[in-house]
Amino acid sequence: MYTFTNQFVSNDKNAEFLKTAMMGPNAMRVAEELASHLNINENMRILDLGCGCGLSTLLLAKKYGASVFAADLWISPTENYERFASIGIDDKAVPISVDATKGLPFANGYFDLLFTVDAYHYFGDTSEMLPSLIPFVKKGGYIAVAIPGLKYEFGENVPNEMRPFWNDEVARTIRSIDWWKDLWSKAAGIEIADIREMDCCKQAWDEWLTSPNPYAVGDIKMMEAEGGKYFNLIQLIAKVI
Repeated sequence: MYTFTNQFVSNDKNAEFLKTAMMGPNAMRVAEELASHLNINENMRILDLGCGCGLSTLLLAKKYGASVFAADLWISPTENYERFASIGIDDKAVPISVDATKGLPFANGYFDLLFTVDAYHYFGDTSEMLPSLIPFVKKGGYIAVAIPGLKYEFGENVPNEMRPFWNDEVARTIRSIDWWKDLWSKAAGIEIADIREMDCCKQAWDEWLTSPNPYAVGDIKMMEAEGGKYFNLIQLIAKVI
């Protein structure tokens, strides 16, 4: 399942590139697993929403040859363009600055696939967000999301070992499969095709913790406390109808 990612990191230069570009659990590995449940090809136009430093964009452009609009709020288009040029995907990847909560600058039905890895939980936790995105995907196309999640809702019963790392933002964004399924089931214009826990959770997190990113260093104690008991990665795939 992770043929591209494993081959990419087998090269020392690429491995260092990945470490410096990660912004959370290895987005390339997560993207490769999510993409394995979709029929992606070189004729597709994909919106990689919340692309970060473009590891998911790299996977979509290099492995599948798709044309990708790499949209992010936090990373500048110029930074991503330079990164894309350095790895030879600047002819396939269009970097753009987007705040998904304020609308997208695209035509309705423009994309075959809306793809988002380790980003949707930051902005997609309202009942309004998914319906606002659906029009940009052509009928018969898909919306595919992979996000960190919980094996069950904590509610007010946050485990003692997790309390030092729990705050309002974490509680808002890290939710269970059942919570996301309930939210998505309320949206008109889609049918849910797949919701599941992802297999790459431990490996993607372990790879993130090797990054020099200060947030990765800060997550080490949290993941030691978590010990595989509470976190998962969740994928959600819906067909636009």
